[in-house]
Amino acid sequence: MYSEWRSLHLVIQNDKGHTSVLHSYPDSVGREVANAVVRPLGQVLNAGGESSLKTDKEVKWTMEVVCYGLTLPLDGDTVKHCVDVYTDWIMALVLPKDSIPLPVINEPNLYVQSILKHLQNLFVPRKLARESTTMARETWEVLLLFLLQINDILLAAPTVPGGIAENLAEKLIGVLFEVWLLACSRCFPTPPYWKTAKEMVANWRHHSAVVEQWSKVICALTARLLRFTYGQSFPPFKIPDEDASLIPPEMDNECIGQTWFRFLHMLRYSPIPVDLSNPAIISSTPKFQEQFLNVSGMAQELNQYPCLKHLPQIFFRAMRGISCLVDAFLGNSFHLHYHKRITDGTVKNSTASTGHASKVQHQPSSSSPLSSPNQTCSEPRPLPAPHRPKVNSILNLFGSWLFDAAFVHCKLHNGLNRDSSMTAIATQASVEFRRKGSQMSADTMASNPMFDAGEFSDNYEAGRAEACGTLCRIFCSKKTGEDILPAYLSRFYMLLIQGLQIADSICHPVLASIILNSPALFCCDLKGIDVLVPYFISALETILPDRELSKFKTYVNPTELRRASINILLSLLPLPHHFGIIKSEVVLEGKFSNDDSSSYDKPVTFLSLKLRLVNILIGALQTETDPNNTQMILGAMLNIVQDSALLEATGCQMETNGGENMVSKSHSRTNSGISTASGGSTEPTTPDSERPAQALLRDYALHTDTAAGLLIRSIHLVTQRLNAQWRQEMSISLAALELLSGLAKVKVGVDSSDRKRAISSVCSYIVYQCSRPAPLHSRDLHSMIVAAFQCLCAWLTEHPDMLDEKDCLKEVLEIVELGISGSKSRNSEQEIKYKGDKEPNPASMRVKDAAEATLTCIMQILGAFPSPSGPASPCSLVNETTLIKYSRLPSINKFSFRYFVLDNSVILAMLEQPLGNEQNDFFPSVTILIRGMSGRHAWAQQLCLLPRGAKANQKTFVPEPRPAPKNDVGLKYSVKHRPFPEEVDKIPFVKADLSIPDLHEIVTEELEEKHEKLRIGMDKQVLYEKSIDQQMEEDWRKKNFPDPVTECKPPSPAQEFQTARLFLSHFGFLSLEALKEPANSRLPPHLIALDSSLPGFFDDIGYLDLLPCRPFDTVFIFYMKAGQKTSQEILKNVESSRNVQPHFLEFLLSLGWSVDVGKHPGWTGHVSTSWSINSFCDDEGSEQDEIISSEDIGASLFNGQKKALYYADALTEIAFVVPSPVESLTDSLESNASDQESDTSMDLLPGILKQPALTLELFPNHTDNFSSSQRLSPTSRSKKLPQGRAVPPLGPETKVYVVWVERYDDIENFPLSDLVSETSTGVETTTNSSTSLRSATPEKEVAVIFIHPLNTGLFRVKVQGATGKFSMVIPLVDGMIVSRRALGFLVRQTVINICRRKRLESDSYNPPHVRRKQKIADIVNKYRNKQLEPEFYTSLFQEVGLNNCNP
Repeated sequence: MYSEWRSLHLVIQNDKGHTSVLHSYPDSVGREVANAVVRPLGQVLNAGGESSLKTDKEVKWTMEVVCYGLTLPLDGDTVKHCVDVYTDWIMALVLPKDSIPLPVINEPNLYVQSILKHLQNLFVPRKLARESTTMARETWEVLLLFLLQINDILLAAPTVPGGIAENLAEKLIGVLFEVWLLACSRCFPTPPYWKTAKEMVANWRHHSAVVEQWSKVICALTARLLRFTYGQSFPPFKIPDEDASLIPPEMDNECIGQTWFRFLHMLRYSPIPVDLSNPAIISSTPKFQEQFLNVSGMAQELNQYPCLKHLPQIFFRAMRGISCLVDAFLGNSFHLHYHKRITDGTVKNSTASTGHASKVQHQPSSSSPLSSPNQTCSEPRPLPAPHRPKVNSILNLFGSWLFDAAFVHCKLHNGLNRDSSMTAIATQASVEFRRKGSQMSADTMASNPMFDAGEFSDNYEAGRAEACGTLCRIFCSKKTGEDILPAYLSRFYMLLIQGLQIADSICHPVLASIILNSPALFCCDLKGIDVLVPYFISALETILPDRELSKFKTYVNPTELRRASINILLSLLPLPHHFGIIKSEVVLEGKFSNDDSSSYDKPVTFLSLKLRLVNILIGALQTETDPNNTQMILGAMLNIVQDSALLEATGCQMETNGGENMVSKSHSRTNSGISTASGGSTEPTTPDSERPAQALLRDYALHTDTAAGLLIRSIHLVTQRLNAQWRQEMSISLAALELLSGLAKVKVGVDSSDRKRAISSVCSYIVYQCSRPAPLHSRDLHSMIVAAFQCLCAWLTEHPDMLDEKDCLKEVLEIVELGISGSKSRNSEQEIKYKGDKEPNPASMRVKDAAEATLTCIMQILGAFPSPSGPASPCSLVNETTLIKYSRLPSINKFSFRYFVLDNSVILAMLEQPLGNEQNDFFPSVTILIRGMSGRHAWAQQLCLLPRGAKANQKTFVPEPRPAPKNDVGLKYSVKHRPFPEEVDKIPFVKADLSIPDLHEIVTEELEEKHEKLRIGMDKQVLYEKSIDQQMEEDWRKKNFPDPVTECKPPSPAQEFQTARLFLSHFGFLSLEALKEPANSRLPPHLIALDSSLPGFFDDIGYLDLLPCRPFDTVFIFYMKAGQKTSQEILKNVESSRNVQPHFLEFLLSLGWSVDVGKHPGWTGHVSTSWSINSFCDDEGSEQDEIISSEDIGASLFNGQKKALYYADALTEIAFVVPSPVESLTDSLESNASDQESDTSMDLLPGILKQPALTLELFPNHTDNFSSSQRLSPTSRSKKLPQGRAVPPLGPETKVYVVWVERYDDIENFPLSDLVSETSTGVETTTNSSTSLRSATPEKEVAVIFIHPLNTGLFRVKVQGATGKFSMVIPLVDGMIVSRRALGFLVRQTVINICRRKRLESDSYNPPHVRRKQKIADIVNKYRNKQLEPEFYTSLFQEVGLNNCNP
């Protein structure tokens, strides 16, 4: 009705009309002025004379003095004269007199308004008692009785709207309580006065001022009480200074305690919560009874008294005051706002029978009626103080009030009698039983004919909800190992069962209050708490799948309510797998249902509840809009999927689907008509008794009972929302990508289509982010793209067979191309644009680097991890020193290698001499060390000219032999060879033929003689030749065929090659174009040579080898026993397995496998011992290992000195170090442990030494394939580091602490700052400055994961410091409960995600391949061989190292 009108509440508060100018002066000045001015005025008034004030100025100045005089103590006549003057002047409105100044007579309304404001000072608390030191006990007693009598006269009767009692109630009660406190400090009242005060205050409870003033006083007393009771270390109870001033400063501690206890019970003459909720009891006082009969003697209706309409608000204020006291004792430090008036919207005002009071609708605010005053939607709930009192102690003080208020107007079953067993608290402290007359059962209400139960039954929900929430906070504050009385537990469980009912009698404020204040209820090891699991599941089914929560908006912030519900869900998810087929107990079977045939409260197995929990989880994810809540759900989803997969992997028997369906059908509470489909709105279309869970059962029940089905459903849901609602929300996108990365590692067989869906969705996400407009591109946006590429690599490395599919390979490579170049070669609207034709325009260099890392992962890691050298090193463990040592050629040295650089990114170290091993020395061979952006790789290559079969059968090439001659084959003919054919003789001669004469025609004697000599010589020659022919014929016949002298043979194979030249030439690297400087570019040619003879060359090569190929993280694990506070105590816990719980050692085994620090080729937790190769260990190390294994040195074995725990996959590596005192390992080696007793928990440690694989999926046995001579000793590592150089720039230090706490309350005592010195990794140090870790990594930035084992065998997790720029990290979130199976996996995955987030946040971080690329470019600039092209070619034909023969 008045919603559009302005309230005057603030006007009244800000009105300063009752202040005087004299208030600005010291009290002594004001007192003297007032006494001097007011006394003459009083004398004139008593004498009946005429007023001497004639002008308006004189009257206003006099009123300023009178205004101040009304505030003076009552020990003189000044106050009386002031009152007399003002009462006389007020008569100007009725009958003007001569004693009234003329200005007041002329304008009476103006002056009377100011007079009424001044009269407020008459009722301010006086300082008479504080200043008086002569008041006797009798005077105090009379004063207290006087105040009690005045208050009783004005306040005991029913309040009349606008009456004096209503206006003066706050002042009257304030004065009474302040004077009473002064009496306690000066002259403590006797018990009769306390009893009288309790009886009279009980008659004033229909005034809200009574509860408000009592709350102020008791809170002020509580603040003083806590200060000296629990010491300065206890969180202070902060109250307004105005309220703190009520307590006299001189009141000592003993008086404070006595006064506090009596004031606490001043309202407890009869239990206030129940009485305030029963108008019949409030109206049973004598003053009410006097007015019950009117003049005619007829009984007046109770509901006609307006003061009783305010009882619900008074009831709520009383419970809010008690709630503040409880929070004070729990140590929840915050500023109280209990004195602030609560608007009408705080309490639900509805009338069932008359309908004249309607429900007030208001917008939800961050400070809702049911939430703590200091709580907002984004702030975490404060932890209780470690030194808080026990639960039993708090309940002994406030339990009866809270339990009675929590059961107000509860509609229990007829079979449940509210006798003393249910309403009284049976404690060992003999807590006072509540009297039966105050019981508010339905029968009591019906017995009073003047009481209409329907008139007020719904008005008290806010107060009841406050009581329920306070009780939940009390029980959630239970300490580890603390025992709570069964009477308290049973009544509390009864309260929760009643408050969580989802039926026609649902009470939304109570339900919301219970959920809001119970996020840690299942994390406190409460005995028998598991009986409440079905009821909480039913409540969560009502809240989480409901998108609007319209029925709760009036009472609480919906986001805060959903967050509390999600916290409860996180603690319930592991229970079905943990307890399996164990049935939950039923507290009261069928007592909350009138249907006898209903199986609502029948026992069910925990395993049958899994489907309902999964449905709630999926429904919550579909309806959640808050980023923080969504991330919590995503973390829970990976938890349940991994736990299901591990459970199925162990072969545990699951219940049949038929049983689960039967259970789900038996729960009638799951019926609902609310649709929660993805992307749609949720509109309630059915009564409140039907909850929005059945739709989820229909939609998601298919195959979600198995790990594979749950994994598929999770992938579908997350990928669909990632590319829809979440793609513009950075925090949710990062969490969703982390979830997908975790799901990729779940070892469950799913179809390739589902895996392809995940990969395609990530690719689509990258395309969308890269295609956003340029103004939206920022570092945060690029961080999202980088995270998406990392997720893509995780899926590809875990499922390399996905790239066997053409479509998937094409899509992935297109995304890589998009990241590197900024666009795709093929678009739907354009033709193909080749790489050479495109101008590189990536979104940013970080995106380009991430895409290059993905390409490297595809080309070099997929299908090749773990490598033959084991998962500890994706690179080769061979370098120049190794080749020199293990080759069989003593002539080679480090200068025997040729060094070339390809494309300014790959360094080739070529050894042309054969290694002398199984390689064939007759073929050209070359050994190449390839140092690129992805690491170091060694290849031994030979030029192969024959098929593989021929190469396998023979070592050298033998040509085919000539066939043997066969002369006896065929027929032989004697044929006389003629120079010319026979036809020549038949040709007749012509004259030309005869023109040349014959020889005998021209022979003379002289010629004849010569001719004869020539003929003789010719004959001899003929004979000689014939003889020679015959001789040769005979010799030839005697010889074998073929003749080795004359036979043609192939040349022998070459023995020496310029294999470096052959390799470069055959692979196309050696060309004229490759040696030329690129035009318009500062880059060197595609092929250049390096001069290894320059000083410092091999140091820089070793420096490059120190740069890791994968991101590396460090986890430091601590064990904190109960009550420990110092770092030395914590470090000494791991020195023996007797000091730790067996589950702690098992937890260590699940994190990683054991490695020897001196031999380990990967990250060990410190740069001085990491990435070790090419050295050896002697037998002394193995003997020490035997000594270590024979002693009980506990988890300190993995302190990083000799051994550490290690985990690695294709994308990252983690070292798990358990710090211990420095002298612990040395002492254990020197001492004789023969007389030590055996311990069963120590049996786990030999397994650590003998089984490197432990319980993880990878194959660490590869790390043992190399002999010990190929590893580095702990002392030789320091020699490997380049002298005078800084540690390689390895980026921001990424380390996480994991703390195992036996007692959860000790988390606040964890000495984080003291343990910083024990967690150095060497990354933060340099040679020029010893920057401490404290300054390099602020304590608030160090992520700490606390693990607390529960009595149920589950583990409670608290994550601290893991929220940075990009909000929280999953899968482990604060408050989660984790099973024993999934603990190691979830901790490891959380560590990986935390460190990835830190690298994303860092402005100076460069990926490993970028750092290696920069170092390669630096080596090229420093050691490039400045040769001309002819000189370069000439050097290829020369032997290397001619001028550098000495190593």
